[in-house]
Amino acid sequence: MTPKKKKVQCASPKGLHRIAYLEWGDPKNDKVLVCVHGLTRCARDFDALARAMSDKYRVVCPDIAGRGDSDWLPDPMLYQMPQYVMDMVTLVARLDVESVHWVGTSMGALIGIALAAQANTPIQRFVINDAGPVVSKVSLERIASYVGLAPAFPSLEAAEKYVRTVSAPFGPHTDAEWRFLTEVVMRKNPDGSFRVHYDPKLAEPFRATMPEKDMELWPLWDAVRCPTLVVRGAQSDLLTRETCEKMAGRGPKAKVVELAGIGHAPTLMHEDQIKIVRDFLLG
Repeated sequence: MTPKKKKVQCASPKGLHRIAYLEWGDPKNDKVLVCVHGLTRCARDFDALARAMSDKYRVVCPDIAGRGDSDWLPDPMLYQMPQYVMDMVTLVARLDVESVHWVGTSMGALIGIALAAQANTPIQRFVINDAGPVVSKVSLERIASYVGLAPAFPSLEAAEKYVRTVSAPFGPHTDAEWRFLTEVVMRKNPDGSFRVHYDPKLAEPFRATMPEKDMELWPLWDAVRCPTLVVRGAQSDLLTRETCEKMAGRGPKAKVVELAGIGHAPTLMHEDQIKIVRDFLLG
């Protein structure tokens, strides 16, 4: 099954930009699942999940602005949550549905929390993949150590070595899966070398807004009302077990599943992880 490639025009304070997205399954299906990737990843991360869910859903996987096939923003300081949420509201309007189910990994989950907290939110069922209303300073510093700094790679093999290093917390994957996780986030330069697929300037607001301690978003979490599942990598440095316990007791009182041998973040590529998401969304 091959997804359809589409784009939607969105607005920012500095003009218009296009968000690319992949659409899987029956385009007439009004049961829609939106899957949103992490900070430096892309829509293709969800290929396995989208393929598995497309029998029940029209699955829509966007590239957030500045990543993948979406436009880069003219002002790097726009690479922040308010713009991302506005873009996703525009995307849902384009899909012409009243409600959606949402799977968000890391940044995609934080976008989902911000959207699910709004009055009249379209999000009716929500899977959070390794993120929450407390984002640890340790994890933010780890991400800041590499985001926006990737060099040009002389070969795909060299690029894969880089991806395996910065994405080691994803946990065990086959050689073929690591190659896939590399290919989807690389672009070829005119000279034949490879570069990461995102605008390196998206690191500017990330570093400029680095908090002095853990980042807390509990007021947003407490405003979420839809049924919510939290998937946590047991070794995650971004989402602690303590935060998960609090997420289970307040706000939407999320169901929590922990995955052994994985850090930040599970890729949702493997059958056991896909089953956890599927059972919750269709339950």
